[in-house]
Amino acid sequence: MSAVLAFDIETIPDVAGIRRLHGLPADLPDAEVAEVAFQMRRTRTGSDFLAPPLHRVVVISCVLREAEGIKVFSLEGPEKEVIQRFYDGVEKYVPRLVSWNGGGFDLPVLNYRGLIHGVSAPTFWETGEENRDFRFNNYISRYHTRHLDLMDVLAMYQPRNNAPLDEVAQLAGLPGKIGIGGAKVWETWLAGDTAKIRDYCEADTANTYLLFLRYQLLRGVFSKDVYQKEINILKNYLQEQAKPHWREFLKLWNEA
Repeated sequence: MSAVLAFDIETIPDVAGIRRLHGLPADLPDAEVAEVAFQMRRTRTGSDFLAPPLHRVVVISCVLREAEGIKVFSLEGPEKEVIQRFYDGVEKYVPRLVSWNGGGFDLPVLNYRGLIHGVSAPTFWETGEENRDFRFNNYISRYHTRHLDLMDVLAMYQPRNNAPLDEVAQLAGLPGKIGIGGAKVWETWLAGDTAKIRDYCEADTANTYLLFLRYQLLRGVFSKDVYQKEINILKNYLQEQAKPHWREFLKLWNEA
């Protein structure tokens, strides 16, 4: 079977980059540096959500389904290493990437930050020059399927139809988001509780993967029996993980 890699990222403001761009003093606390960038962004756009190049990636969580089975894992550490390891996985497995708003946020951030750090991702950027299989189906083109942005597809590529992952997951009888919530990532990072950020990201990725399975049922790619089998494979895997966030996730899933 072809590998599927559902993924999600969590980010914080790139305070070092913000200092460099705006000549801010080195002794200005990180929280205040970020606030300068938030205020400038609000003035320009009405929102304090920073542009992709100013997002520093702190974790990439993945659900990898391949012939050998399934696993959920997170890439953490120095940003350059985290991004390179993600693209190395694309090189190794050439998977179908699955995301929720990945075309709108996750991949642009990874692309900008990968460029900044000088990472290498030849398979991700292949469009047919070296491998003809990528000419009409690659990771870059919006309407190709090597990267499936579930939100974009379900919205029929109309931004006015976009919907939050948490709401769609809960409406579909899935757990939805657990833990800190995206708005609390920066605050949680400043408090030093990186494990909470990772756990939150992993749960989002599991929701995304489960919605992908439902999407395959919707499309008729999966029969109901195959769909249930794939659901059970993930559920059984999570039941074997002795981690509190997966116990909470399974509890919510069973209640739903």
